[in-house]
This record gives sequence, C-alpha cells and structure tokens, in this order.
Amino acid sequence: MLEKTSCCKKTLTESLDCVVDRDFETRQVPFLQELVRVPSDNPPGDCAPHALFSAGKLRDLGFDVECHPVPRDFVERHGMQSATNLIIRERFGDGKGPVIALNAHGDVVPPGDGWIHDPYGGVIEDGKLYGRGAAVSKSDFATYAFALRALKEAVSDLSGTVELHLTYDEEIGGHVGPGWLLAEGLSKPDHVISAGFTYDVMIAHNGSLQLDVAFTGKAAHSAWPETGADAIEAASRVMSALYAYRDGLVKTVCSIPGIDTPTLVIGTIEGGVAANVVPEHAKFRLERRILPDEKAADVEAELRQIILDAMDVPGVQCVVTQHLLALPLVPDAGQAPLIAALQAAAEAVFGERIAVKGMPLFTDARIYSNAGYPTVLYGAGPRRLQDANGHRANEHVVLEDMRRATKVIANALARLLRPEAM
Repeated sequence: MLEKTSCCKKTLTESLDCVVDRDFETRQVPFLQELVRVPSDNPPGDCAPHALFSAGKLRDLGFDVECHPVPRDFVERHGMQSATNLIIRERFGDGKGPVIALNAHGDVVPPGDGWIHDPYGGVIEDGKLYGRGAAVSKSDFATYAFALRALKEAVSDLSGTVELHLTYDEEIGGHVGPGWLLAEGLSKPDHVISAGFTYDVMIAHNGSLQLDVAFTGKAAHSAWPETGADAIEAASRVMSALYAYRDGLVKTVCSIPGIDTPTLVIGTIEGGVAANVVPEHAKFRLERRILPDEKAADVEAELRQIILDAMDVPGVQCVVTQHLLALPLVPDAGQAPLIAALQAAAEAVFGERIAVKGMPLFTDARIYSNAGYPTVLYGAGPRRLQDANGHRANEHVVLEDMRRATKVIANALARLLRPEAM
C-alpha cells in the first residue's frame, strides 16, 4: 500500500521532492541494497531468480508486477541460462496521454577482484553504496520505482501510462530483454527513458561490432617447423595490422559532444596445444565501437579487408564471423519532448540545466530507438561516467545522485503526462 503524504507544499515540484525525501533513506536505499545483495552475474546469465526476487520487492511497494519468462531455448541461443523480464504499468487518468517506458537492466558483469567491500554487500560508506550493479543499473530499478511511487501519491489529473521495463540481458546485447519484449508486442511506448546518469541527458551512444577471427594451419613438430603452417604467426600478423589501424582511429572524431573517437580492442585470444608443436589453430575476438556518425556495414567491410590483406602465412586459412552487432543510438527529432522535460525537471530540482550529449558505451536504449520509439538515457549516476567504476572493482552509486535523479524522473514524468502542471 502507498502511504499518503503529509507533504502539503506550494508547488508540484516541492510535493514530489517531499515524497522522495520521505522514503529515500528508510525505503529506497534499503531496496537497492537488497537488489545488490542478490547476484545476477551475466555471464553465466542465470538471472530469473533475481527477477523473481525483484518482483516480490516491487509488489511490497504496492505495484502490480507482470513477470514474463523468456523461453529457455531462446535464452540459451543468446548465451544465458534463464531470464524473466518484468513490466509494471501504471495508468493515470483516462489513459489517453502518452505511454512512457522506463527501462533498466538487472543483469551485471561478474565482480572480479580488488574490491574494498563485498561486491554483494551493499555497504554504505561516505555517502556511497558499493556493490556490483549499484551503478549499472540496479540503482535505476530504485530510481524509476520510487519516482513512480512519488508520482502516484503526489500528483493528480495526469493522463497516460508509465511502464517500468526491468530486463536482464543488457550485458550481452539486449535481445533477451527489450528486444524480446518488443518482438512479443508486450509494449508499444510513445517515449522511452533508459538507464543513465544524473547530470546529463544522453541522446546518442556508440554501437559495437564484435568479430571472431579464426585461423587454421597445419601442426608439425617444432624441430621441423617448416613442415607445418603456423596459425599463431598468421594471427599475430593480422593483430599487428589491426593495432596499426586502431592507432589511426584518433583521426576520426564524432560530431556529438561526449563521444570522441572509435576504439578497437582485441579482447580474447587463444591457440596452440604445446610449446613444441607448431600451432594448427588460433583465434581471437575483437570489438570495434561504432560512432553514431558511422555505418556499421562500412566498418565491418573495412575490418574484413584489413584482415584479408594481412593474411600472408602460406598454408593458413582464416574465417571471420560476426559475433555481435549492436547499432548505435542516433539522435532524432522525436527525442525533443523527453529532453525538454528532463532539462526543465533538473533545473527545478537542483537548479542546473543539464547538458545534452552522447556517450561511448552501448546500451539497450538503441533497441527501443531502432524499433521506432524515441529514446534518451537518464538515471542515477555521476558527472563523469568513469567515476562510478562500472564494470570495475568498487562500483558504487553516490546516494545523493540517486536522490536527485529520482526527483528529476518524477518531475519529468509529471511534465510529460500533464505539461501544464509545472
């Protein structure tokens, strides 16, 4: 059950802020701690248990929660073990206004080493809550849920629907999460806000192209290497060519503030069976980030040509396959109402007209946008993306950033569902 507020303030902004402040330390922060304390690492991607746990906690907050299990064969084809996506739908007034979806993901990368606190502990120190997923993006489960609670309690005469899409495969591509929800026709929003950061509205982000490059040569005794064909030698020559190409990418600069140049990383490599055997097999996986200004097909063709041109070890064959293609989020005119509402809300909440920019990450936002739904990114996070330590040891969210983001989201939703209210 929702608690009725005693916050009788002069303005709608003050009323929303009062409800958020009332619940922040006693309910919202503990809610996030509980989500962090339940692992949802992806890989391996056994995420349905976390979804069901989250659904229970959201029901405790008074929400009706839809659980949508993704078929196991589909999940396994995308490299996961289990996934259940959650949808909350809150209709306001006659429901004739816009449908606004808020999307955050509950899957996280494995924690790794080097933590000062338990990565599943939800420890609070110096105003920061530590844990894997604390910033990316379990904090936005909390931000969006408590913004919606405040909106339900403090505002009347709205028209439209707010949906929370809480999904579980952003770390491996988004096809099991938003991709599946949209393909199944479970949501058709007018606007989408995806997990982001407190001090910027993100309107664009990079895409990602991942290629598997496999080499097959001929094994031979190391005493007579000339009788074999060295797959690792071929791989090393190709990698050298790719690194030379990478060094030249600094000349390509994105037109969107916040995104600099493309990047290329060779992230995994393996090959050979023993030190005294000419290696018959070798392979590596590369990732090339794609700017919103670039065409994915052109980038892939360029990489394939570099690999082909560098293949000069006799007797070695090379096969290149696409492992992942995530298209960039590209700015579009449909983002304008979201930008205006979020900027006005931030100015009302903490007196700052937040910037509009892009970022070099890639996220689930592009899935909504590429399906035709205008999408921006906004949520709880620091001024500099790196400061949250996402995907690194000691990931954390500054609690004051989450408080501010919750107020901004609530305020922006009120503007979108009743523009004259503010």
